[in-house]
Order: sequence, then structure tokens, then C-alpha cells
Amino acid sequence: MPNIQTLDACASPLSYFGAELRRVREAQGLKQAELGEKLFCSGSLIGQIETTKKVPTREFAEALDRALRTDGLFSRLIGLVLRSQLPSWFRPHADMEAKATYLSTFQSQVVYGLLQTEAYARALLGVEHPHKVDEMVAARLERQRVLEREDPPVLWVILSEAVLHQEVGGPDVMREQLARLLEFRDDPWVNIQVLPFAAGQHTAMMGSFTLLRFDKDPDLFYVESYDQGHMTANPSVIKERSVGYARLQATALSPEGSATVITRVMEERYGKRS
Repeated sequence: MPNIQTLDACASPLSYFGAELRRVREAQGLKQAELGEKLFCSGSLIGQIETTKKVPTREFAEALDRALRTDGLFSRLIGLVLRSQLPSWFRPHADMEAKATYLSTFQSQVVYGLLQTEAYARALLGVEHPHKVDEMVAARLERQRVLEREDPPVLWVILSEAVLHQEVGGPDVMREQLARLLEFRDDPWVNIQVLPFAAGQHTAMMGSFTLLRFDKDPDLFYVESYDQGHMTANPSVIKERSVGYARLQATALSPEGSATVITRVMEERYGKRS
């Protein structure tokens, strides 16, 4: 007899997902290998997800719903599963990010998470989390779904010019990432500006930060360090950083000028590599 691992469905969202997968699969009289054939994957992968050894992706969850005819059960669960893969200190910010109606962010070193390509995110996250990179990339891509809503937030991103030159993942990854930024040129809800080196000293010399605005709740200021995030609704902080951000917007290149710089860097620095 095979050794069937007992699942505690209440242990975590991932455990609940695995337990529900096993319950539905067995109720339909399918073995792991048989379900794997329906999904064009191995029975071993089904077993790993059922026993929480591997985190499912949204694509996998949606494929499950189609194969098992579960009326969106796994597609609804996957959001909770992927959120649980975010660092615990980051989850409060992710929750607020998903509720915000207006996001204003300055990024001094890397592309803002909501605009990262999968390859760029994988290269970044793989430095510190090589054994969890698949799960963390899936969680980051899940966050980006906020921009696909019928009522997406307004997103205003100011990138230091250094972000364009800091090579992450190699030239091909960077070219794809910069091309991704250019895709937002005609998006009415996303604005991207580049703060050029020539701007000199500016109001964000302390580093990256984000302002979050809501329809009914107080504005929030968010900044993070290596292992923790800090959010505050302190009115004096909000006022100071809002003015500082407005000055950054005035100092940075226009969205049109920024697109020109992004294109130039993409072609001159990364365009000649295969």
C-alpha cells in the first residue's frame, strides 16, 4: 500500500488548496497520473502540489478548473495561495496596494514590482531566494493583476535613470524589461517618468518610497528596508512626501521624453546582443 500523506487543510492556504485538489480528484475517481495527463503534466507534479511541496501557478489553477469542471474553485483559491508566498512583513503593503486608487512611487534601483517582467523578477528574487524563486515570482506576477482590473488604480512611476543602466539578468532580460515599460506609453492609467542623472540632488535622495491613496481611507506612505516594511498615515509625513513627489515629477523628464530615453538605452546598451 502506498504511504498517503495526511493533509491538514487548515494549516495554510497552500494546504487547503492541496487538500481540495486531492478531494476533488479522488471524488472523480482519478489517479494523480490520470489527472496529470489531462493537464499535460506529470502525476508527480500533482502529488507535489497536493502535499504542499510545490506551489501551483495561476495557469495551473485555471487548468484544474477546466479539467475537473470545478466552476472556478481553484482559480478563486490561487490568489490566497500566492499571497501567502509573499514575505509576512510585505503582505500588509500588498493588501493596501490592491485596494489603492492611486499609487505614486519613486524607485532608485529597480523597476517597480507591478511593472516587472517575469524574467527580470526571477533574476532579482533569485539572488536572495534561489530555493523559493518560482513561488516568489508567481506571487509577484499575481500582484500585477491589479493593473488588469476593469477599474485599475492610477499608477505614477518615477524611475531613477540608474534603474535603466543597472543590468539585471543580462542584456536580453533588460531589453525585454525596457520594452515592457514602453508598452505603457498609451496606457491612460500608467505614467512612467525617468529622473535623469543630470537632475543632481533631489527630494528622494533617501531612497525608494510609495504613496498610496484611497477613495475613503487616509493616504499611506510606504518605505521598506532589508527585512521589513513601514507604513504610516501620519499627516505630516504624507504632506512632506506628497510635496517631495510633486517636485520629483517636475524635475523628471516628461513621460514622452522618458520613453525616448528608455528607447535609447534599450537600443544602445542592450539592443546589439542576441
